[in-house]
Amino acid sequence: MLKINKDSILTKIKCCVTILLDSILSKRRGIKMNNIVIVKNLKKSYDTKKAVDGINFVVNKGEILGLLGPNGAGKSTIINILATILTPDNGEITILGHDLKKEGKMVKLGIGIVPQDLAIYEEITAEQNVSFFAGLYKLKGKQLKDHAKEALELVGLYDKKDDKPKTFSGGMKRRLNIACAIAHNPKLIIMDEPTVGIDPQSRNHILESIKILKNRGATVIYSTHYMEEVEEISDRIIIMDEGKIIAEGTKEELKQKVNDEVTYSFHLNNIRKLSKDQFTGIDGVTKVNITENEASITMEKSKDNLNEIISSIIEKGCKIENMSSVETSLETVFLELTGKKLRD
Repeated sequence: MLKINKDSILTKIKCCVTILLDSILSKRRGIKMNNIVIVKNLKKSYDTKKAVDGINFVVNKGEILGLLGPNGAGKSTIINILATILTPDNGEITILGHDLKKEGKMVKLGIGIVPQDLAIYEEITAEQNVSFFAGLYKLKGKQLKDHAKEALELVGLYDKKDDKPKTFSGGMKRRLNIACAIAHNPKLIIMDEPTVGIDPQSRNHILESIKILKNRGATVIYSTHYMEEVEEISDRIIIMDEGKIIAEGTKEELKQKVNDEVTYSFHLNNIRKLSKDQFTGIDGVTKVNITENEASITMEKSKDNLNEIISSIIEKGCKIENMSSVETSLETVFLELTGKKLRD
């Protein structure tokens, strides 16, 4: 005779009812189920400085959103607000269908935070670290042990489970930091510059781990000022500067923003003889930058007057030692949009 586990059935019924109620509430709030995060008119100031200045964005289910910008752009402030660490001055935020202001506790249960500063205990083992943080989400017994093992395996540290973090390299500590944040299987993982100051091997391991998490269904917000990282892992990118979003889209869409232009770089002697004015009058030139030993001139591809530029340089008595054209990259996009390099 088939035995029926009433407790198991009741649990499944409760889960179904919860999912149904979440769906109904989300629809009533006007929330699309594929929007894991919705941010509207977010503002945050420190004294008179606007750290985040009225930004709007969404994060879609199952995507890796790269949050890109130089130090001071407002990335960490956004991360800390989403993580419920900071309170915004203004704005509406919905995470996993919950109003962040009114349902902060529900939000915390569904997210994992990888902070920029390490949040691990040096004097207990790697496994104990992960188990401690996972235990905060009510995981117990075999389930807790299995989750801790899976998290450590993902970051490549299961063979070090009995070792204490004080014996780890900086990169290994960063990886353990991630394991502690994901052991409870959060639907949304928020990472604030998780690869700062680590070796290339650990950086590659972390990036590969993030791709695996995405393939398992997690949604990731990844904050960084390393251009190559967002190019490798992000489905969509938001570029920030001085508290504002200045561009967003896929890397292909962002590159298209400046794809109708080409930038020529000239290494010259006697460069002091040059001035910006002599180039700005050339038809099609949109930007001129002259440093101690290099002149960079951007122009419309449809009006590529390279010969006229070269003639203008030679007429001033400058010798061209080297010349190159700069291909469109995210670095180019950022430079064009902000007028400065990413790590300035």
